[in-house]
Amino acid sequence: MLIEMHCHTLQHSSCSKVSAVELVQLLYAKGLQGLVLTDHHYLWPREELADLCREAEVPPDFIIMSGQETNVPVFGDVLIYGAPTTIPRGTPLEQIRKDFPQIAVVWAHPYRDGRVPTQELLCSPHLDAVEIFNSNHTVRGNSRGLQDWHRYRFIGTGGTDTHGASYAGIYPTLFDHPLKTVEELADGIRNGHCRPFLKEIARKDSTKVIEVTIGTQESEKTRESLIIRSPDSHEAWSSAERAFHIMSAIAGRGFDKGIFRVPQPIEKYAEARTLVEKGIAGESLFERLQSATATEAEQCFRLSAQWLAKMHGLRLRITTAEEFLSEEQIRLERELARFAKDNHPYTGKVTEIIRAVQAAELELVHKEKGVLIQGHGDYHPKNIIIGHDDPNDQSTIFVAAIDFERSQLMPRAFDVGWFLAQTHSMLSSNPKIGINLSDDDFLAAYADAAGSAVPDDFSDQVELFRARANISIAAFFIKLKLGDDGELWRILVESERALAHLDF
Repeated sequence: MLIEMHCHTLQHSSCSKVSAVELVQLLYAKGLQGLVLTDHHYLWPREELADLCREAEVPPDFIIMSGQETNVPVFGDVLIYGAPTTIPRGTPLEQIRKDFPQIAVVWAHPYRDGRVPTQELLCSPHLDAVEIFNSNHTVRGNSRGLQDWHRYRFIGTGGTDTHGASYAGIYPTLFDHPLKTVEELADGIRNGHCRPFLKEIARKDSTKVIEVTIGTQESEKTRESLIIRSPDSHEAWSSAERAFHIMSAIAGRGFDKGIFRVPQPIEKYAEARTLVEKGIAGESLFERLQSATATEAEQCFRLSAQWLAKMHGLRLRITTAEEFLSEEQIRLERELARFAKDNHPYTGKVTEIIRAVQAAELELVHKEKGVLIQGHGDYHPKNIIIGHDDPNDQSTIFVAAIDFERSQLMPRAFDVGWFLAQTHSMLSSNPKIGINLSDDDFLAAYADAAGSAVPDDFSDQVELFRARANISIAAFFIKLKLGDDGELWRILVESERALAHLDF
């Protein structure tokens, strides 16, 4: 049973801007099964609750209950469920529990204003539960609440702390059993038959990535989410921590909001090898293109080019050119090994292409060492997110990129060539996408946004890295046992043609 546990009304809380009737109607429309009104130091009489139900015109099985929010020493604000009378502000919690042994006490918004509650307080015997999600928490606060809940195993709840209509019911609590009275609700809390409403999904088993979607809203594309990474090896942790550091640097230079974004890094727990970042609401460019009109597709394509140019324009230099060349050597040799292991007839051709790419990369990096930039490293339609701050307002569109594990200090043309090759491969092999997107349009949008930073031989550099990306795509075909696919031959021939006229 899905219940809103923490909300305030215009009638009995001076801080609220939403009437009880509107609040009830909003929560019912969102699919919740009930709510508990928790006005400050006020307990709604049963008769008043019955009148509210009739006035709001919701069915009788939508449960409307009343608790109260009060302030106590040590903990500050707490939510009281099941007390028969209002409790004066400042009453010690020990006294409240003595006077009303059957109540449930929940610590309200303990992470508000950047507070970090101790384990001793979170697990205090004077509390029955802790509100880990609350609209008055920052994303970092909700993240810390989630981590502490998993770490210390106390009973957790969600509570929106609603004071306005626009965000009513976003952090409800799920109860295991149906409820009819506030006494049953208090009993459910005390016995741990409830939890905050969230969804945790493993995204990548190999690197232990969990996506946590918090609360409930009408659209999956606007729900708040957290990405929790807990790598289990030293190598995987180093890679994830490095990507987290790079995203922090990018976010700190204006990519935390606005039209161009990256996931917002939230917290690093080094001792537990855990990283938390704010998820990006929306859908990948690849998904978006499957339903977009030609005009929408062109806009998304253009924005993706502009995102890349703006990110390159930060001119970050976090890693080293030597690291880029070293990692490229490892990856290319690994991809060549896939062909050699299968004794594939194209192994000779692939070897020639790889050796040409390695030589050209080495020469280019040495030539442009002073102007290399921190690139994304794996920029393609499945790593680009298209979203809207307001799903009903197309002008609130934004574009973001995710997965920075392969970010390197590199020539800016690497990301462009990689994107064009990967996009061509993904779109040509997917029958759902019937939109023709021009490479020239992407390059023009990138060049316009990058301005004078684009070198004179940029188009040649893009062709080099398009050929480089094609090697990874071809190796992936071998991994999928598609070595006889005609597309593999096309990719290799295209790579040869791109390299034939290069002169670095």
